[in-house]
Amino acid sequence: MKYIDNKLDVYLDHRADLVDYVATITGCRSRAEDVVQDAFLRFVPDNGPAAAPGTSGAAYLYRIVRNLAFDLSRRSTMESRHQNEESVEWLKPREERSPEQLLLQHKRLEQLSVVLEGLPERERIAIEMHRVGGYTLAEISERLRVSTATAHRLVRRAVVHIAASVA
Repeated sequence: MKYIDNKLDVYLDHRADLVDYVATITGCRSRAEDVVQDAFLRFVPDNGPAAAPGTSGAAYLYRIVRNLAFDLSRRSTMESRHQNEESVEWLKPREERSPEQLLLQHKRLEQLSVVLEGLPERERIAIEMHRVGGYTLAEISERLRVSTATAHRLVRRAVVHIAASVA
């Protein structure tokens, strides 16, 4: 019990300073209070003196508080970043397209289809596998029985040809 009493005395002696210290890190006094309280639970474990011999000093308590405060700050930053991100695209309501926009999109798709049909067969297969199928260059090179560098050249030539034709 003497072990726990010593830790309690250290905690009570430094509590106000710890709250001030953590408040500078977190920017919020109520969060600082929570952190210091959590630190106390880690500082004085439930299972008594065998838990952490030689760790009854104020320096150890400050280290616990500092680590908990930085963990809280990191977690808050990550949560706010996640909440501020745009919502998932497919959850957004779709905008109604005008008949003119639909016609324009249809014409572009027809033009793209004609350009794809005009490509040499290996380039067409390579670009379709890469852009539509999501295949890697290694998988394309295996399917076409060419080197990876050649597969890259085929995809690049097809992209350049399509861009020049559609623009």
